[in-house]
Amino acid sequence: MDKLTRKELKTDHFVEEIGHGVDFVADHRKQMTLYGVIAAAVLLIGGGGYYYMQTQKAARQELLSKAYLIQAAQAGPAQPGMTPPYATEADKERAAGKAFADVVAKYGSSDEGLVAKYFLGVQAANAAKWTEAEKYLKEVGDGGQADVSSTAKLALAQVYAAQNKVADAEAIYRGLMDKPTAFVSKEQAAIALGRLLSPTKPAEAKKLLEPLRADKASAVSRAAINALGDVK
Repeated sequence: MDKLTRKELKTDHFVEEIGHGVDFVADHRKQMTLYGVIAAAVLLIGGGGYYYMQTQKAARQELLSKAYLIQAAQAGPAQPGMTPPYATEADKERAAGKAFADVVAKYGSSDEGLVAKYFLGVQAANAAKWTEAEKYLKEVGDGGQADVSSTAKLALAQVYAAQNKVADAEAIYRGLMDKPTAFVSKEQAAIALGRLLSPTKPAEAKKLLEPLRADKASAVSRAAINALGDVK
């Protein structure tokens, strides 16, 4: 899993990846893991300083940071000059899940606790444990800081899409379009919605996507054009 820096959070690559969000239905692990890295990167690198401005939060921050480092660790067999700390991805996921659960158990109502719940929701979605994933992601979406909340809502919409709950996913995407954030722009939400609607409402999907294809040099335009290619 690639590590994202604060600078990379603002690159066209990130915009384009989010633009393909609804591909979660076919390959949810890659996308959900990406969103987990995004949330953690905000916390650890200080994107905007949302959670790290108060020194009294040091204990919560340290516990969350340790959990994230497990999530970001490499896994796999030993290679020349490198021995990953976890033999398999499953081993790493179990360790990370326990670490995030510890944060929730101790600081569940704090900002850090909400981010830990986000990661637990991501893990549950990766395992197709939809009820558990929905529970955690809704808590973060309803109670988290705006940027992380919007990211959780985007992930929740994908959980709904994976279960063919199109109306629920559509409602979330439209809400994100109405109230965009630094992490989920109006254009990103529109592309995700266009992809969601393309199989059943192709005309509406085209209406959402066509205006976004104007600047062909931008990542948003490329994502929109790619999404239009899937519209019947």
